[in-house]
Amino acid sequence: MLLNVSYNNREIKRKIDTEVGPAFGLRERIKQGGIGIGHLNITESSIQIQNFLALDKYRNKCNIELRPNGIIVGFRALLDSYALIIPYWKLKLYKGRAEEYSIYRDTYFIKIEAKPSDKKIHNFIKRILAEKAKQTSTNIDEL
Repeated sequence: MLLNVSYNNREIKRKIDTEVGPAFGLRERIKQGGIGIGHLNITESSIQIQNFLALDKYRNKCNIELRPNGIIVGFRALLDSYALIIPYWKLKLYKGRAEEYSIYRDTYFIKIEAKPSDKKIHNFIKRILAEKAKQTSTNIDEL
C-alpha cells in the first residue's frame, strides 16, 4: 500500500498500524539498537513510485523503518512524504546485482544501492530478513 503521509491523518495512521503494527516505543528502540536506516539511494522503482520521484530533480533517496509486523519504506517527492507499507507476509527481498537490493510488495518495488563496503546496509537487511523469518514462522505455527 502506497500512502501519502505528509499530514497527520488519523485514518492513514490507523491503516499503517493495522498493516504493520504500531511504532516501537523508546525503550524498545534502544533495546534493538535502532529501528531504521536512512539515506539509501534508489536505483530503480516501479512505475507508480517513479511517477512521484520524477517530480523533482534531486537524488532519489529513501529510508526503511522496522515495525512489529512489517517495514515502512519512506521517500519524498517535492514537498510530500510517501510511505510504502509492507507487512512481512507480503515482503519479497532480493539481492540483485552485486550492489543492489530489491524490495517488493505486490506490484510495487524499490531497488536500493548497497555497495560491498556499506556494512550498515547489509546488516540492516539481514535484520529485516531475520524478523521476517521470525514473524512468518510464528504465523505458520499458529495454523
